[in-house]
Amino acid sequence: MQNERLRAVMAAGGWTYAAIAKAVEVDPKSVERWVNLGRTPRRATALQAAEALGEDVHALWPALRQARPARAISPELVALHEQRADVPVSTFVDMMTQARERIDVLVYAAVFLHEAYPRLNNLLRERAAEGCTVRIAVGDAESPNVQARGQEERFGHGIESRCRLALMHYRPLIGVSGIEIRTHGTTLYNSLYRADDQMLINAHVWGVNAYGAPVWHLRRNGEGGMFDTYGQSFDAVWATAEPVQQEE
Repeated sequence: MQNERLRAVMAAGGWTYAAIAKAVEVDPKSVERWVNLGRTPRRATALQAAEALGEDVHALWPALRQARPARAISPELVALHEQRADVPVSTFVDMMTQARERIDVLVYAAVFLHEAYPRLNNLLRERAAEGCTVRIAVGDAESPNVQARGQEERFGHGIESRCRLALMHYRPLIGVSGIEIRTHGTTLYNSLYRADDQMLINAHVWGVNAYGAPVWHLRRNGEGGMFDTYGQSFDAVWATAEPVQQEE
């Protein structure tokens, strides 16, 4: 497919293949392929050519708009998902299954985990039995912050029902050695799912349910990175959360 935009810009400026090639130090045949075959040059070369032509590089080669690989953004970033609905539940489950030291979950409700994977409680029991510390913090349905989130999502009191449902799902784990369930009433900016040195972070976006908001997958890479920032956030909320007692 020909690059008509590039052809038009070159024609308007009186540029020949040879002139562009000289300006960016490539073979004229390369420039010809950019125009006639729609080839995309390397980013650095494209930037030079666009500057010479006085044109926006992305207007000439839209393919260069593609995001950089996650590792080029941060060595801790494994993947970035546009919305939680795109993340298979198996990603959450596999991460927890591999945990050997700790599993931390900080959410308002996240009932999708139990609904999509009914064995979740059994998995958490198995991990705890192997020496893994499991900490689950769900939203306090009576908290004004939780209720405000419900209004922001336009689900109204539905979020309170989901918090109660989440607690009902986790209640059978209360009293299990190595597992602790707490409720929190904080303003939650992200839902966090941690398993050892991996973490899934589900952003909270005003007016958007969590399933429609982005998720980034981090793997810890030394001290002081994004992973530790979110880990410290979990610990801070956990310190304010109330332990859930067994029902009499």
